[in-house]
Amino acid sequence: MKKRVLVGMAALLLSLSLLMAQEIPAGVITAFKRGSSQELSKYMGDKVNLVLQGRSTNVDKQKATAMMQDFFTENKVSGFNVNHQGKRDESSFVIGTLATTQGSFRVNCFLKKVQDKCLIHQIRIDKINE
Repeated sequence: MKKRVLVGMAALLLSLSLLMAQEIPAGVITAFKRGSSQELSKYMGDKVNLVLQGRSTNVDKQKATAMMQDFFTENKVSGFNVNHQGKRDESSFVIGTLATTQGSFRVNCFLKKVQDKCLIHQIRIDKINE
């Protein structure tokens, strides 16, 4: 009986640590796959640094959502593949390739832990020379 309880506790601790180690919220990846600025805004912090094709602006969440909507309207998304993701301390990132009707873009999305949530503080999108 004790052995079964110990195995159960170990399994619970392992599953909890795996959940805690999840760097990037799945909704962020889904938002890029769908080209959905509304979905993406759910994960944005109050202030976001947007770097769209070399032009950098620091904007609030509402303006960042509108700018991403404009980007997705001009570049209809057909897919998003995660190339790399990682985590260090209270920060995490995802790097991926966004396939659109206007070509492919490299996406770098950086998140910070704020209270108990991972929130986007920077999105960088650059055209890939094909």
